[in-house]
Amino acid sequence: MAISLESRVTLNSEVRMPVLGLGTAGANGEECVRAVHEALRIGYRLLDTASAYGNEKQVGIAVRESGLPRDEVFVTSKVRNGDQGYESTLRACTESLERLAMDYLDLYLIHWPLPTKRVDTWRAMVKLLESGKARAVGVSNFLPSHLAGLAHESATIPSVNQIELSPFLQQKDAVAYCRRKGIQVEAYSPLTRGRRLKDPAIATIAADLGRTPAQVLIRWSLQNGFVTIPKSVTPGRIKSNADVFDWELSPGNLKVLNGLNEDMHFDWDPTDVP
Repeated sequence: MAISLESRVTLNSEVRMPVLGLGTAGANGEECVRAVHEALRIGYRLLDTASAYGNEKQVGIAVRESGLPRDEVFVTSKVRNGDQGYESTLRACTESLERLAMDYLDLYLIHWPLPTKRVDTWRAMVKLLESGKARAVGVSNFLPSHLAGLAHESATIPSVNQIELSPFLQQKDAVAYCRRKGIQVEAYSPLTRGRRLKDPAIATIAADLGRTPAQVLIRWSLQNGFVTIPKSVTPGRIKSNADVFDWELSPGNLKVLNGLNEDMHFDWDPTDVP
């Protein structure tokens, strides 16, 4: 099925989520406001922030200044590790909404699978879903064992698992588990934090297609069915990162890219979290 910047996937909560968004980790102050302004101007409708990023206020400012109706912009935030736990997660969500100056989040995630608090934190996430403060709830950096633990304690299945994904880190077990359970996979750091943009295989495919290496990596993620949130604060790159819908990777391209897996994390690695 052809997809576009306007395309959305339907989560298990029946909420519709854009397939491409702007990651904002590391973007702060006016730089963040400008990046979000540009993304919304181009047509992005998914914004990913987190309490730990320290930029929820700036994201909220940019959304309001855009003039777009609130229900046209899909806003994700996350509860940071220091706020996990039942009551503290409820407070953390309220504080995130105050910083964003919004009445609800479209998606609220547990940022990390803390061993001792994730079950109580998930109970709070379910409460936030029931109260309407979050239209959908999910997790980030959760592996199958962490997800299975939640399933043992709660009948509410996460709508999204946001994990690091690229051709160099394909997390096949986690992706397969999520697909079996109806959990949408969302890819963060799809550009390997810039560390593999010059990989010869990526560069060759990009040159053959007349595209940038970043576009090849984003398109790989989209063609695998992942919601994808590349981060940039540069207007030209924000626009280029969205120019991935009027072309596609061939089966041969995909075979090459799928053969690059090294289980190489360029960000957080939850492998040893019990």
